[in-house]
Amino acid sequence: MVTVRGLVAVVSTVVLTVTGALAVTPAGAAPPGAGDPETPWRARHWPQTQPWQRDEVAAPAGLAGAPQPVDPQRYELPDTMTWSDYRKVPGTDWADPAVRGSERTFNGALVLVDYPNQPFVVTQPANSTIYGNPSGVQNLDRAEVPAFYRDFLNTPGTLNRGHTIHEYWMEDSNGRYGIDLSAYGVYRMPHASHDYGIESSMQRGQGCPAGDVCGRDLRADARAAWIAAVGEQEAASYDFVFFLSAGQDESATWQEFGQMKFTTKADVTDEFGPPDEALPNWNATRYVEWTSWQASANIWPNAASGSSLQAESSGMSTYAHEFSHILGVGDNYNNPYSVPARRDYSGPWEMLSRGTFNGPGGPHSRWLIPGTAGSSMGAQHMLRNKIKLGIVDDAAVLKLSRDALAGSGVVVTRVTAREVDPGGRRLAGINVTLDGGDKAPACDTATDPYCDGGKYDNYTLEVVDRMGFDSFTPDSGVLLAKTKNADNAPFIWTVDANPQDIDKVDFVLPDGTPQKMTIGDYRQLSDALFHAGTGSGSEFEYVDAANRLHFYVLDRKRDRDGVLSYQVAVRSLDGAGPSARGVKAHSASARLDRSGWARCDIPVRNTGRGDDVLRVAAPGASVPRAVVAVPGGRTATAQVAVHGASRVAVTISSESNPAATTTVTCTARR
Repeated sequence: MVTVRGLVAVVSTVVLTVTGALAVTPAGAAPPGAGDPETPWRARHWPQTQPWQRDEVAAPAGLAGAPQPVDPQRYELPDTMTWSDYRKVPGTDWADPAVRGSERTFNGALVLVDYPNQPFVVTQPANSTIYGNPSGVQNLDRAEVPAFYRDFLNTPGTLNRGHTIHEYWMEDSNGRYGIDLSAYGVYRMPHASHDYGIESSMQRGQGCPAGDVCGRDLRADARAAWIAAVGEQEAASYDFVFFLSAGQDESATWQEFGQMKFTTKADVTDEFGPPDEALPNWNATRYVEWTSWQASANIWPNAASGSSLQAESSGMSTYAHEFSHILGVGDNYNNPYSVPARRDYSGPWEMLSRGTFNGPGGPHSRWLIPGTAGSSMGAQHMLRNKIKLGIVDDAAVLKLSRDALAGSGVVVTRVTAREVDPGGRRLAGINVTLDGGDKAPACDTATDPYCDGGKYDNYTLEVVDRMGFDSFTPDSGVLLAKTKNADNAPFIWTVDANPQDIDKVDFVLPDGTPQKMTIGDYRQLSDALFHAGTGSGSEFEYVDAANRLHFYVLDRKRDRDGVLSYQVAVRSLDGAGPSARGVKAHSASARLDRSGWARCDIPVRNTGRGDDVLRVAAPGASVPRAVVAVPGGRTATAQVAVHGASRVAVTISSESNPAATTTVTCTARR
């Protein structure tokens, strides 16, 4: 197996000479003359091509010449993504620092600290640490480090490929929120790095070297050093503080330099062990029993009281995640290795879940310094959190309620991809209030890993497209979720259109054994989005019988600017509304083509007064769309494909009133 240091040597194909700030290049530009560093790294990390390495799910092949799915699901695992997956949001330049937030541009301080035993990694020679860092930037003077990290985070440049934390918040909020950063430091902490990194909750009281005092408050000591340098008045002028610690972070190293590098805890080498020979080379960590001592001694990013802690390996997404906490939204993720197992809550689709890990190379590339791979391009916030953060227009969210739907009947509308400013008549999503509470039957998280825990207040529906910061989400489609009003995790529960085990390899153990993704792994939700039509590899409808709701994904459209939208519908199972329902259709015929298929276009008229969803059924035939929406008094087309000369019955029924039905024929002739 290739060594970690070898991996980074391969990654470091792009060398940047830094004499202070980053060289500014156009937003999204690639380094001049540089290739994609992730490709050779991935080729070394996975030495043989595997069927799961670049997994795109295609529609079933079926018979030759058969109608193709109208909206096939083609998801990709984050691990195999590269910077070539990035697509710009049309008509925007959110990374431009001159473009300010229309509601607020937050003024933040970036305060850098190092330790007697740990200088900033970017001041060291390339690939010189036990982790094989730094990569791409090295040998900076200590005095250059604050400006370097300020610009790496918030000035469009070569190393960050033109992407900044200001850009993230401007895109996520459609121009409402921006971020400015000023850098301070470097300040030397009074204690060794492990005195702060080893603490009681994650290390469970283990691993503190003799004579040391572990669990020290890094935030308090960092703030004290900053205040001593600039004074309380200047510090108070900032809206928030990012404390940046020299070295790795534990979130990005506990697995890669634990079970991925060593077969057992007894195999951890002295290089990754503690300075105290009386201690073992392994130590406790957050999610599993052990990791290497060195990985356990790194800080874990966190936020509290208007500030957050990050390390050099923390990608830009980590800062966006922690700033979300500063703005008042909690975490929404599970322990992927818990016993009993528990499915992830919102997966790669949400910044406050594992969408923080998104970026080229996926979750196992987050240890790089600087953080240019996994966690460098995190997902946007899901609709529930955008509403809470106040970064989506109230008028852009269609607000429905379960009780009102029973009285109004089915609602049909179109929802625009969340990456695009809804503006005008566009909708950013739908929120359906569960009046009287969640009626789903009780389930037990101790025995059912797919149990959502109940007590939800709403459903949300939105559209995700792989563009902008969502370029590194696994799929484009319709995202459906149950949500709570309070931050009581799980407060967002993604409805998984493919709830079965995704059955993919996560990584290969040092002894060569493939390790599958756990049921709790966030990538289990890579194929969770709903798609329009039949045979997509996903689902086009979802029924929650207990909560008396039926959701439909009807049609997919991408306009001339590349903006994705879906026609969707939702109805109550307890009432069809006051409108009369009626259906009329006409038989149709078509000639067989060279492949032996005939396609009938059947005119279907909604003879009722309101919008309706009509179901098309034709046993023995292919129906690309099993549900179609037709406005009252209007006509649409239902397509039915028949193989071979024959006549099939086609039944078309109102979903609102199944008694409103008609049957016609599709005749295939030579």
